[in-house]
Amino acid sequence: MSLQMIIAQLGQGMMTTISIFLLTLLFSLPLGLIVAFGRMSKNKIIQGIVRVYISIMRGTPLMLQLLVVYFGPYYLFGISISSAYRGYAVIIAFALNYAAYFAEIYRSGIASMPKGQYEAAKVLGYTKFQTFFKIILPQVIKRILPSVTNEVITLVKDTSLAFSIAYAEMFTQAKALAASQKSMVPFIAAAVFYYVFNAVVAAIMNVVEKKMNYYQ
Repeated sequence: MSLQMIIAQLGQGMMTTISIFLLTLLFSLPLGLIVAFGRMSKNKIIQGIVRVYISIMRGTPLMLQLLVVYFGPYYLFGISISSAYRGYAVIIAFALNYAAYFAEIYRSGIASMPKGQYEAAKVLGYTKFQTFFKIILPQVIKRILPSVTNEVITLVKDTSLAFSIAYAEMFTQAKALAASQKSMVPFIAAAVFYYVFNAVVAAIMNVVEKKMNYYQ
């Protein structure tokens, strides 16, 4: 099989990989902020629940979490699993996992803000909501961008873990092609894609970081 045919067959898997990446960010970034609020809550019960959630998400393999989300409904509740659920399971597991990491990044950024800014905003008549979203959050985003970039780059590579529940993203396609063709070429083509994808993501995040350096 020619390289062009291999790339053509990997094409659908490439689009699936990109969709996993984009949907994970779409759900995990805002969810991470909500989780960060729970982690910093003065309510000990909420704080405790969120701490346990973050500990589990960060302390267990993402592949295991994928398997639990996919097979859990059947083993726990006897609910039949359709093949269409694979895609939902991937996004749910990825979003929950990355939200925990983003939550800690958000929390560190928020905690680093000087208390004087909150006091100054209060004197100026800002509500707590206005203070956070108009003054604090923009500065937090600027501070946490390097850490977020690292997680985003890791996410590109982690999308390959979807193969564990036989979801046909690009690595799964490459693995099947390599087995049928008895060739390393599909793996090499997949490696090039992941490398280029990572390079593009890193370049975009670098541009965003430079845009945010408005005081330099």
